[in-house]
Amino acid sequence: MIMGPRNNKFPRKLFITGTDTDLGKTMVSGILTKGLQAAYWKPIQSGLNEETDTEWVRRNTGLPESHFLPERYRLTKPLSPHLSSRLDGIDIKLEDFIIPEFQQDHIIIEGAGGIMVPINDEHYVVDMVRHLNIPVIVVARSGLGTINHTLLTLEKLNSMNISVFGVVLNGEKNAENKKAIEKFGRTQVVAEIEKIIGPTPQKLQQIFDQTF
Repeated sequence: MIMGPRNNKFPRKLFITGTDTDLGKTMVSGILTKGLQAAYWKPIQSGLNEETDTEWVRRNTGLPESHFLPERYRLTKPLSPHLSSRLDGIDIKLEDFIIPEFQQDHIIIEGAGGIMVPINDEHYVVDMVRHLNIPVIVVARSGLGTINHTLLTLEKLNSMNISVFGVVLNGEKNAENKKAIEKFGRTQVVAEIEKIIGPTPQKLQQIFDQTF
C-alpha cells in the first residue's frame, strides 16, 4: 500500500457494486486498486469472448499479476449469472464464495451488475455481499434518475444490515443529486468521477489522489 493518512480511512476489504450495469463499476474498481495498491478479485465473470474485468483492471493499473486473484466462476455468456451459469451447466453455490488469501493491505472485490442481480435460483448478489460480510461502495450515475436507483440500492443494503462505506458518482458533476443522495440515503458521496478518456496507470493514480 502507498502509506499515508488517506489510505488509512479505507477498510481492508471493499465490495464494489452498482445501481445498474455499464456505469463505471470496473473503472472505479481499477482506480481503487491502483490507488491503494490493492488486490483485486472478481468472484463472478459473465462473458469470456472479450476482455474480462480482471484483464481490464490489470492492463490499466499496470500492477503485477500477484495483485489479481482468479475468479471463482468464469461464465461464457455476458448475461445475468443465474442464466449464464445455467447455459454453462454450472451450479453457483453461495457457500463457494470465500475471499482468497492476498498479500496486499487492501482487496477490492467487484460484483456483477447491481445488488439484485440473481446468481442462482435462490440468491442475489446482495446475498453474496452479506455472506462475505464486508462493506460496500455503491457506484451510481451522476445524472437524471440516479436518486431513485441509488436510494433503492441503499435501502436494500441497509435492510440487510450491510455496511455502506459510501457512494461514488460517475459522470458530469451534479451538486443537487449529490446533496439528495447524501441527505435521503444517509450516506456520503466519497468521490465524484467525471468521464475518463484513455485510462492509463498514471491517470488512475491521479484520479485516486484527487478524488478519494
